[in-house]
Amino acid sequence: MRLAGKAAIVTGAGSGIGRASAQLFAAEGAEVLAVDLPGRGLGEAHRDVLRISILEKSVADADAPASIIGAALTLFGRLDILMNNAGVAVNAPAEATSDADWERTLAVNLTAPFRLCRAAIPHLKASGAGRIINVASVMAEGTDYGLAAYCASKAGVGGLTRTLALELGKFGITANYLLPGAIQTGMTMPLWEVRPDVAALWAKKAALKRLGVPADLARGAFPCFGR
Repeated sequence: MRLAGKAAIVTGAGSGIGRASAQLFAAEGAEVLAVDLPGRGLGEAHRDVLRISILEKSVADADAPASIIGAALTLFGRLDILMNNAGVAVNAPAEATSDADWERTLAVNLTAPFRLCRAAIPHLKASGAGRIINVASVMAEGTDYGLAAYCASKAGVGGLTRTLALELGKFGITANYLLPGAIQTGMTMPLWEVRPDVAALWAKKAALKRLGVPADLARGAFPCFGR
């Protein structure tokens, strides 16, 4: 088991990439705190899965860092891995994007990962081999119609993570970000179900010539654990 003895937090763990990652980390021996909003089926998603504890909490809440990090420390007594995966998207032209939608997107996608990383750093330093994995998007480096807030937030995740890597490397902490593309999740499937032509285009552009599944990204996180 590659993660035996490690303790991890995974946000957005009720479905999709977060669910797959939490379960893979647990299968590899880590003790995992899976975090998602109330009412997102978090308990059902991880029912009877060994080494997974759950916490229903919005990452955008003012007390989220203290609550989430505190829960992990209470449960496991340590923290080695933080995976910021929770995310939202609003599909609207920039001209029609409200302040509320802009602020919510950045609050969940960018500010919450920053605040969780900041709160986790002392404990990741104590680990001696702390790992930060932030889930961004191919839209961090590209764009599409109606995704001004989403693209801005995910580009910010990239900049944040690069800075964390620079600052924290001397403490044995690595920080990496993933760039999911055509992954079948609750965020992407509603569009692809009504626009199969769009799904086919994304699949054609993918290296494997198919739409990805959440487990692809979960497995893709493992190089981030290298010594």
